[in-house]
Amino acid sequence: MNKTILIGNKEVSSASPYIIAEMSANHLQDLGRAKRIILAAKESGADAIKLQTYTPDTITLDVHNSEFLCTPGSPWEGMNLHDLYKTAYTPWEWHAELFAYAKEVGIDCFSSPFDMTAVDFLSQFDPPAYKIASFEINDIPLIEKVAKEKKPVIMSTGIAELADIELAIETCLKAGNDNIVLLKCVSEYPTPYDELNLRTIPDMVERFKCVTGLSDHSMGSAIPVAGVALGAAVIEKHLTLSRADGGPDGSFSMEPAEFKTMVTDIGHIVSGLGKVTYELTEKQKNSRGRSRSLYVSADIKKGEVFTPDNIKSVRPGYGLHTKHYYEILGREAQCDLAKGTALKWEYIK
Repeated sequence: MNKTILIGNKEVSSASPYIIAEMSANHLQDLGRAKRIILAAKESGADAIKLQTYTPDTITLDVHNSEFLCTPGSPWEGMNLHDLYKTAYTPWEWHAELFAYAKEVGIDCFSSPFDMTAVDFLSQFDPPAYKIASFEINDIPLIEKVAKEKKPVIMSTGIAELADIELAIETCLKAGNDNIVLLKCVSEYPTPYDELNLRTIPDMVERFKCVTGLSDHSMGSAIPVAGVALGAAVIEKHLTLSRADGGPDGSFSMEPAEFKTMVTDIGHIVSGLGKVTYELTEKQKNSRGRSRSLYVSADIKKGEVFTPDNIKSVRPGYGLHTKHYYEILGREAQCDLAKGTALKWEYIK
């Protein structure tokens, strides 16, 4: 079953994937750069640009002990959480201008709220959806509040165990919102290819009865394209103007040309997947004439016996079907037959 969901004005399904460009911290605290990323997302073929709405104080505490250090092995290892978010957050005073600019260039814009105040703040912009980030999938009060906005709820599962996913879905349903999108995700930056387990995507579709997609942090576009081939209806990738510009998320983000290639390749994959059919196209039907059939391979006189030396299965396909080969051997010719004659029943006694 090809599950669908309406996000903005687009009916989203595995046959019509919704592609999200995640800005995250790639604005580098420059409003003009943020707007250039929005334009790059539009020009690259994304359906949406996604922001993140928090302040250092709404996402963590200003505490400097070891518990508040970033995850070991991440690009931010050794940094204090509060200090990281000071450099990474999108100023709330930018939001009105960014939402307006996205509307001007013709791309959907929505955000990940990280606390209750962010949900209240974002509601004024009437976003087409809300995103629950991987590390907030166990924030049940936040999910409940977002679900009550009655917009599609897109949830990444990067650090979620099965019970976390089930509880998050249950929370949305109890709030009266079944417009749920689950994104397969691995919260490693960048994600090693052998840890992605994309075969989980079709299982998620069947297990949770939700539209399912992929939030990908691996390098390149191979994984999102493969995700679409496996049924992903939503794709999310980080976008920056140039990885060389740096920033907290720059090292694992796509550049515009790469993002555009990914969108193009996804379009090719969607077209190529098509439907389940055994019907031939008109070109295939025309090509059947160049298939195999039975032909006279040496001159034959009337009354002469058909043998492997004078009939063969060859191209093209205008003679008798090859399934009759052994049935014909040993029988006699009704008339003289020249080499290259397509074998017909009327030529056989």
